Amino acid sequence: MLDYLWQYGLFLAETLTVAAAVAALILLVAVLAARRRAGGGPERLEVRDLGARYHEMKRTLESGLLRGKARKAAAKDRKREAKAREKGTGADRPRVFVLDFKGDIRASAVSSLREEVTAVLAHARPEDEVLVRLESAGGLVHEYGLAASQLMRVRERGIPLTVSVDRIAASGGYMMACVADRILAAPFAILGSIGVLAQIPNFHRLLDRHGIDFEQFKGGEFKRTVTMFGENTDADRAKLTQDIGEIHGIFKHFVAEQRPGLDVERVATGEHWLGRRAKDLGLCDELVTSDDYLLAATERAELVGVRFEARKRLASRLAESVSAFLGGAETALRTSEKDRRLSL
Repeated sequence: MLDYLWQYGLFLAETLTVAAAVAALILLVAVLAARRRAGGGPERLEVRDLGARYHEMKRTLESGLLRGKARKAAAKDRKREAKAREKGTGADRPRVFVLDFKGDIRASAVSSLREEVTAVLAHARPEDEVLVRLESAGGLVHEYGLAASQLMRVRERGIPLTVSVDRIAASGGYMMACVADRILAAPFAILGSIGVLAQIPNFHRLLDRHGIDFEQFKGGEFKRTVTMFGENTDADRAKLTQDIGEIHGIFKHFVAEQRPGLDVERVATGEHWLGRRAKDLGLCDELVTSDDYLLAATERAELVGVRFEARKRLASRLAESVSAFLGGAETALRTSEKDRRLSL
């Protein structure tokens, strides 16, 4: 009897939990919809004083190492520095605008990048610098072409552009990186992969085996070549291969324009290399992490972090909420099931 009541109590608790979660989800949808009608979530440009962060870390460590009068003197120095910064002392120093780009296959971050570049170009001076901390393994050609064109805006305005690669800038990622006046890379960062790839499964034989026809109608001989469901011909494959070759040629030409001293034919094989070898081949200019570069830059310039936070669509925010809810519900149910097994 006790075991029955225990199991019933667990079942009731799970039911109430799910009901409460569903109610919360419905409420969340209503709130998000109301916000969307009111103009949606805010889009904002976040500007951070990265130099102050580095100075504060340095001062904190120094303070921890000092004792007695030396610590008091250091504290007075910190106060003077803080007042000087508040009054704008050093405002005439060059500035390094720091942007971050973490790319996926669709280069989704380009929507924020274009806003960040626009904001920086509205205030940047010729003596300033733009540093992009780039991480991407590449993706769709047209998306990364747009991302590269955003960085070209900086160079066209005569603002020095530096790209720092701590982990990877390959394929479309390298298309972006090569635009920079200088490319910095960590010793084991991956660079290169100057190539083009297309791959697609084909289910024609499977459908044919089950008596399923796939019909395709097109106007224009090459409106569609290789397909997932139809029977691909040698002519289809040849046309797709030709298209890939043309895109690869444009890619190589673009890299050659941006880095004239690079032996493009040597590196445009689709291969990638680690930092040290990449430097030997001319794919990057200096082996240094972004951390060391920025730490050194604090001595000569003000460091300004710029990040644009775009408004997320209702569907995206709802998907994130549902994903988080399902993950939490799954964990709760697994824990409950484990407790039930232990109680038997």
